[in-house]
Amino acid sequence: MPTVSTAERARRTHAFARVLGPFIAVVTSIVAIRAASIGEQLSSFSTDPMWPWVLGALLFGGGLFIIAFHQFWRGLAAVIISLFGWFLLLRGFVLLAAPQLIINGAESATETSSAALMVVRAGFGLLALCGAYLTYVGWLKKSD
Repeated sequence: MPTVSTAERARRTHAFARVLGPFIAVVTSIVAIRAASIGEQLSSFSTDPMWPWVLGALLFGGGLFIIAFHQFWRGLAAVIISLFGWFLLLRGFVLLAAPQLIINGAESATETSSAALMVVRAGFGLLALCGAYLTYVGWLKKSD
């Protein structure tokens, strides 16, 4: 495998941050805010086996894309992007191989009386902050 120059790594991290930053910030913020009502949507998601399959395939492919083109572990933005790629790949694999694990976990975590709901909100809030940081790196931060 050819080595990638430092300048190329920075360019790729910047490009991935430009796309993933706003996506992660917006989607995870909405999940954190609407966590209690998402449980209702999961019931229709789990009744048709095609939904977990399609979503699992998309997550797996997206994660594989990030892993293939961004395996850099120096600098906070690079680490967040690389971890996000692995997270997508693993989550997609589980949705393809054992969708009930994800569905059952999500349903129990989004029950309005559940203490897990606060953990879900805090976790997705933290992810939203990561997305905001990547947005800053991708769109506003001056190159080093």
